[in-house]
Amino acid sequence: MKFRLKLAGLHLLSSLGALTLVLGVLYLGWYRWPGWYLTNALRVVPILVLVDVALGPLLTLLVANPRKSRRELTRDIGIIVAVQLVALGFGASTLWRGRPLYYAFSEDRLQLVQASDLDPREIGLARTQNPQFAPYWYSRPRWVWAPLPADPALREQIIDSAVGGGDDVIQMPRYFQAWDKGLPQLGAHLRTVDKQSEDWFFRKKPALKQQLQRKGFAPDAPVTLLMTGQAEAPLLAVFDPDKLQIRAYLRADFPIPVTGKKHSLKRP
Repeated sequence: MKFRLKLAGLHLLSSLGALTLVLGVLYLGWYRWPGWYLTNALRVVPILVLVDVALGPLLTLLVANPRKSRRELTRDIGIIVAVQLVALGFGASTLWRGRPLYYAFSEDRLQLVQASDLDPREIGLARTQNPQFAPYWYSRPRWVWAPLPADPALREQIIDSAVGGGDDVIQMPRYFQAWDKGLPQLGAHLRTVDKQSEDWFFRKKPALKQQLQRKGFAPDAPVTLLMTGQAEAPLLAVFDPDKLQIRAYLRADFPIPVTGKKHSLKRP
């Protein structure tokens, strides 16, 4: 048993190290709050933890028989490690394809834009027409303004596309502009909790107002803006109405607000 425990312990430490490295790079680079929540990344991470940290070492504990030859033992553990690496690679590639690239203010809300949301043709157009805001493989999440174009024909074309389930302006980086330029429009769309019309908030408004009050704001203050992504429940971003900086994020699916670092959205 001592031999089995030793090998399983070494396997566990190695698995933890590999998983921590992969998830740490992805988290620090792209998935910081509120990215991990809005992308629903927690659908993938538990599977990685189960396969790479729990199942792999457990199987090593079962197959690590000291009576086996070195060759046989190496083969058995090698098969387990190979399966783990495949699972880790699949999970990491899934998170990479879904990594957050933009937090875009468009019309009346903030929306998360993931790498998987962007069509390669749109990326090519952005690199030609708007290279400053075009995405590249190394791009980190950026805060941008995504207004509809001034041309009425283009505006109607994009609106029709969005209504029909096609690309919206937030999936067209060629139209993105600096965050600062959109601040006046953003400030005009700040709402009280009671005026948030999203279905998720109807039964949560009393709790959300309590959260808002605990953050130092009046419960009826017009300081919130809807923030959406892949998560079933959206967030409410709470702004300082004077400086237009995010002070907190309120979760409708959780009784206590979860906040990240203070984000200066004037200079994202």
